[in-house]
Amino acid sequence: MEVKEILKHVDHTLLAQGATWEEIRQICDDAMHYGTASVCIPPSYVRQAKDYVGDRMAVCTVIGFPNGYMTTAAKEFEAKDALENGADEIDMVINIGWVKDQKFDLVEREIRTLKAAAGQKILKVIIETCLLTDEEKVELCHVVTCAGADYIKTSTGFSTGGATFDDVRLFAANVGPKVKIKAAGGISSLADAEEFLRLGADRLGTSRVVKIVKQPANKKSRGK
Repeated sequence: MEVKEILKHVDHTLLAQGATWEEIRQICDDAMHYGTASVCIPPSYVRQAKDYVGDRMAVCTVIGFPNGYMTTAAKEFEAKDALENGADEIDMVINIGWVKDQKFDLVEREIRTLKAAAGQKILKVIIETCLLTDEEKVELCHVVTCAGADYIKTSTGFSTGGATFDDVRLFAANVGPKVKIKAAGGISSLADAEEFLRLGADRLGTSRVVKIVKQPANKKSRGK
């Protein structure tokens, strides 16, 4: 697969707690230069980033991040605020405790609430696969499908594990035809990125792919 094709599926991501505007601006520049799908950044930088990139790049942000245990009302407020600030895409974290309590109706209701807030904007649902059983993952594939979300996403990258090939295979076998897949967390090579796409992922949440693509230019610059 061509590197340019892989980059088209990347949500170029910076969600570190200490992220500065200079660092956010840099990933925006890289995303526009390399043609990624979006930049995924903290909500506090959405307005500044959208003013900076305009229509040249989609801005994605995270809601209920990274633990997901906020109230639905709090997540709805976060989402509406982000959208008013210019967010094009929303990545929300579900309430894992509700999953463990088998309260899938509440999970579905919350996703529906945030999709209603997002309207035509893209909503991705992070289910944090590393904390779930396969049975819970399958049930959540159905919940996300029924709730009308646009994507199911593997991970925040802030828990005990990230995306795995097995989880993407499981998603591909169980989500509805209108639900796309985002793999995120620990994607550290072009080979892995390509394999996730081959298995059915449509988006990749990572900062490393762009860094890898930039390396030849950096080495050449140092050699001058």
